[in-house]
Amino acid sequence: MKYILVTGGVISGIGKGIIASSIGTILKSCGLRVTAIKIDPYINIDAGTFSPYEHGEVFVLNDGGEVDLDLGNYERFLDINLYKDNNITTGKIYQHVINKERHGDYLGKTVQVVPHITDAVQEWVMNQAKVPVDDDKKEPQICVIELGGTIGDIEGMPFVEAFRQFQFKAKRENFCNIHVSLVPQPNATGEQKTKPTQNSVRALRGLGLSPDLIVCRSAKPIEMAVKEKISMFCHVEPEQVIFIHDVSSTYRVPILLEEQGIIKYFKQRLNLPIDDQPSDLLMKWKKMACRYERLLKVCSIALVGKYTKLSDCYASVFKALEHSALAINYKLDLMYIDSTELERSTEAENSVKYHQAWHKLCKADGILVPGGFGIRGTEGKLQAISWARTKKKPFLGVCLGMQLAVVEFARNCLNWEDANSTEFDPDTKNPVV
Repeated sequence: MKYILVTGGVISGIGKGIIASSIGTILKSCGLRVTAIKIDPYINIDAGTFSPYEHGEVFVLNDGGEVDLDLGNYERFLDINLYKDNNITTGKIYQHVINKERHGDYLGKTVQVVPHITDAVQEWVMNQAKVPVDDDKKEPQICVIELGGTIGDIEGMPFVEAFRQFQFKAKRENFCNIHVSLVPQPNATGEQKTKPTQNSVRALRGLGLSPDLIVCRSAKPIEMAVKEKISMFCHVEPEQVIFIHDVSSTYRVPILLEEQGIIKYFKQRLNLPIDDQPSDLLMKWKKMACRYERLLKVCSIALVGKYTKLSDCYASVFKALEHSALAINYKLDLMYIDSTELERSTEAENSVKYHQAWHKLCKADGILVPGGFGIRGTEGKLQAISWARTKKKPFLGVCLGMQLAVVEFARNCLNWEDANSTEFDPDTKNPVV
């Protein structure tokens, strides 16, 4: 088993998930079986209780596990089915260790972060890496592990220490560390700054991990002089510094990595039984990315929800629509509409917002109402559903959206004025859901 650890520096939300997924995609295109693990250093047992604004959407796996949205990226990029244990949290690890301690498994020893917590992390990773995730049910050959957060976070320290130890247990030819860092470009000078990356790599080295590849994220393509400077100050070869600038589509990221020789590097560094050249799968991927950028026809979909200020709250819905549009050569124009802005109360408080929201809804080719919680915003969703039905607009209700479609039909077509879901009114005389 080969392990690739992806760590992050400078800021969180830098794109570690997409880079981890892209690395997995490239290795899978070389004919290797790949699995992925996401480590989240928060104390919550899982992502199920998070507000969508706190951490983006909760991604639900086939086994019912409620996990971080990055596991959705892994499944989509790698075409695999993951399990709840592919998402490790501090809460899960401590719960596991405390249960063992209560059971007497430590034979009266003092239970400590080192070695008990760090050992538990390593055991979990080694066991989960062997679990088949493809349809052929064969054991994976590569495990890509993404460590959430940023190097230096107090929550992530036990995990960094666990992998410092693990690199020796796995042996050098089986373990590789990729560090993803930010190269900012302040508007005042327009110069790309390497100091945050230098500091981040120094902090990582101070904790006992030495990066094999440094992936630099930036808004615009990075100049060669910057690459050489990072190479010199971060103690790596220039070919070990990889640039990923902001691109029109995340599907470009595996292509950017492949163009910078990552297949050849992994082949040598991890002693992999693969060719230097990408396979047909990556050629298909390139064609898809090129086609995505050349789409001319546009399809506009109105997404009527409550968490529209952060697009990550509906990441899976967006991806499903994007994939569907791409399959029939359309560019997706997804318009996020806050359902509360469609309500009469908003018209009284802020008529501009109200009319703008309705203008968006009226010009959409289709309307989608996704899942949600609580009664706030349901009136606006019902208005949108009613509009879709009466104006014969294509409509899709998912989860709560489907419940409300039933409620709307019962109220307006069957004239059951108090029809409702028992989720909102347990005492309704017409509990249609």
